[in-house]
Order: sequence, then structure tokens, then C-alpha cells
Amino acid sequence: MAELLEKTLARGWKGLVRTISAERVDQLDSSLWTYRDDSFLPHGPAGEALSPRQPVLVTTGLVNENAAEVLFLADGAEPLNLGDFARCIILFDGADPEQLALARRRWSAFKAEGLPVSYWKQVARGWEKQA
Repeated sequence: MAELLEKTLARGWKGLVRTISAERVDQLDSSLWTYRDDSFLPHGPAGEALSPRQPVLVTTGLVNENAAEVLFLADGAEPLNLGDFARCIILFDGADPEQLALARRRWSAFKAEGLPVSYWKQVARGWEKQA
């Protein structure tokens, strides 16, 4: 996820990472601070005084507090109003049958709504477009 967030910031966009529990917010917050020794990824958890100014905000909430252009859905989190975002990225474990089934249902629903959809798979050298 951190690499995708870096790409988001490189485009001049903000990111909103939505997950399902406060514990998971804490885990993601910690991992984004420590994922790489030679890099800094500016971010913070929602609910703090500076939340609206965060380039990357991690939340369980339903509000786009930092006016992000990119929504990241992790751990099966429900989407917000997708019209508020330039992109929505669903992150899931393809080896987990439940997560895979949910991602497929969301793909189908988004496609049925007429939203542009694509599927990318993480490979050894980065990401590869599948559809």
C-alpha cells in the first residue's frame, strides 16, 4: 500500500485510506511510519487536529476529511461516495477467498454503475495490469 500511496502523492493528490477498525488504523499508521528506512510518507490517523491537512489520512470514518482525490479501501471497508474521488483502489489479499469474492462483487457493481474499472496484480517488479 505504501508504494501506491507514494505514487498518489507524486501526482500531487491526497489519499484517504479507509479500513474497518481503530486497531487496524493504528496498525496501518505504524506500518506507514516504518515501511522503509530511507523514506518518509506524510500521513496521520483521522480525528486529530491536523486531519484535514494530512496528505494521507487513515480512517474508519465515512467523511473525506482531507479532501483526498484517491480512496483506498482496505480490509473489506465499504466505499464512500465514489463521485468525490478521482480513483478508488480496493486492496485485498488474493489468496483469501472471502476477500477475493468481495473484491469481485465490488468490481462487478462498479462496472454495472458505468464506472471505469481496471484490475492490477502485484508482481515481483511492481504492478501489472490484468484487465
